[in-house]
Order: sequence, then C-alpha cells, then structure tokens
Amino acid sequence: MRKIFLIVLLAVFLVVVHEKILTGIGSFLVVEDIPAKADAAVVLNAGVDIYPRLIEAANLYKQVKAEKVVINGNRKTDILRSLERSGYEPPCKWYAEYISALIHQGVAKNHIMAISAEDAYDTISEAEIVGETLLNNGMANVIITTSKFHSRRARHIWNKMYRGKLSIYVAPAQKDPFNPEAWWKNGRQIRWVLSEYGAWIYYYWKKIFD
Repeated sequence: MRKIFLIVLLAVFLVVVHEKILTGIGSFLVVEDIPAKADAAVVLNAGVDIYPRLIEAANLYKQVKAEKVVINGNRKTDILRSLERSGYEPPCKWYAEYISALIHQGVAKNHIMAISAEDAYDTISEAEIVGETLLNNGMANVIITTSKFHSRRARHIWNKMYRGKLSIYVAPAQKDPFNPEAWWKNGRQIRWVLSEYGAWIYYYWKKIFD
C-alpha cells in the first residue's frame, strides 16, 4: 500500500511540475506595457488572424490611449506582381476591409493611417517599413498591437530597431485565443508556440552570422 501511495504521489508531482513548466514556456512569450497615451496603436499584420489585433487597437483608441490607428498590408509576391503586369486588378483596395472593421468599432476614418508594405513578410521587414513611415509622420511613441504569443518578440525587435527614435509599447490582443496555461492541449496553439520559439532561434542565428 505504501508503495502504491508513493507512486501516486510521484505521478501527481510530475503532472504538476509538467504543467508549470509548460505554462512558463507559454507565459514567457506574452508581455504587456500600455502607456497612458500614445500617438498611435500600430496593428501588426505579419502572422496569424489580424481581427483580434484590430479589435485591440480600436479599444485603445476608444479609451483615448492612442490618437490614431495604423494598419499595414498590401503584401505582394512575384506571382501577384506578374498578374498585375498582365492587367489584373484586385476587386477592392487592400485596406478596405480593415478600415471598415475599425470604423464599425468606433474609430474615425480620418484617424486611420494605412501603410502599404508590399515587401514586408516577417516581423523585422514589417518593422523596417512601418517604423520609418511612423517617424516620417512625426510620431514619437506607439503601442504595438499583436497576438499574445508574438508580443515579446515584436516588442524586442521594434525596441532594438528604433531605440532613441521611438518609444515602443505593446498591447497583446485580448481577443486572441492563445492560452499560456493550456496551449499544449490545442494543436493550433502548439504550432504557434513552436513557430514563435523557432522565430527567436532564427532571429539570433541571423545576428550571429550576418
């Protein structure tokens, strides 16, 4: 009986430790630091579902924490450019749906800035294109709105790139479904976590060999 009790106790201990470690792995990715007020809420577009990010930016605007909302998009591959050269025209502007979603949530149209970032395919290239446009428009401090699991890396990259030029804050999208305390129970969230840690490895790998 004593051996059975010890085995059960050990099993419980391993389960608890296992969950704490996995929770720590998920929680590390999530950061938040929202100022009293910023020039704009900048919606990142590289990555997964943009709509939780749009909702977060709209909420920051309505709470008067951000004077404007900045969106970006219009990604173009070589294939798309080839189609456009042959006469293809998209049925609507790339920003039409995003602006409509923001207006629906109470953001004034004249407080929305749309930045065409044709060659932005990851967080770094997006930060390069969008950040320079923000500086050219006289902005000094911005709140990055992105997915929860992407918040730490996004803040790190933007801070490194614009230190001394822009004050960077981050607001992870509250509607984003990522759950740091149970991500390993959902296949989609497992992919997010693995991809995000892989992106961290790639970021530092490039730093070493560039």
